[in-house]
Amino acid sequence: MRNFILLLFFALLFVSCKTKNENVEISADKAVAIPNADGWYTLFNGKNFDGWQFNDKPGTFSIVDGAIKVNGKRSHLFYVGPVENHNFKNFEFKADIMTKPGANSGVYFHTQYQPEGWPVKGYEVQVNNSHSDWRRTGGLWGVKDVKEVPTKDDEWFTMYIKVEGKHIIVKLNDQTITDYVEPENVNYEGMPGRKISSGTFALQGHDPNSTVFYKNIMVKPLP
Repeated sequence: MRNFILLLFFALLFVSCKTKNENVEISADKAVAIPNADGWYTLFNGKNFDGWQFNDKPGTFSIVDGAIKVNGKRSHLFYVGPVENHNFKNFEFKADIMTKPGANSGVYFHTQYQPEGWPVKGYEVQVNNSHSDWRRTGGLWGVKDVKEVPTKDDEWFTMYIKVEGKHIIVKLNDQTITDYVEPENVNYEGMPGRKISSGTFALQGHDPNSTVFYKNIMVKPLP
């Protein structure tokens, strides 16, 4: 009987410890979706791709010194994590970005995961300081493009995107580059998915000669 009681005690102790450990792990997972004092959520932890999903060419994305390095064949990296169940409508978004010479990339919003190809749904905010494509950083690709920007290759800059209703604002280092209100019943030629709706974010890998870095990726949901 004495041995039985001891065995029962240790068994209960093991279960208790295991339950506590499991609760810690669950809490850690939920901590990813806790905002800071100003309401901003971190979408990329700087260590791995938790909360993100590649599509057709996953080798295009890697992590270098706490940043997402984008270099390789055309591919896209979609946020699929817990914040707002990766479905944003009104929001503020910001990320620190650095392009290498000749780089081309983009930040999609109101998009959704697709297994291959260029994202059909949502807007693309261009990331391009010196690529042969004249559409430069901060413009809405194919909708409201810009030709000249203050950002340069080999230097970190901050991109800020705000969407509220039909109103889109893009800033680079606090300088407004795009201020656009989507017209009613919009239908951009050849781009039926370019519409204000809701959805997630995606980072674009454009081509093997393009190298871009992203870090400090954050979002603040708005009412």
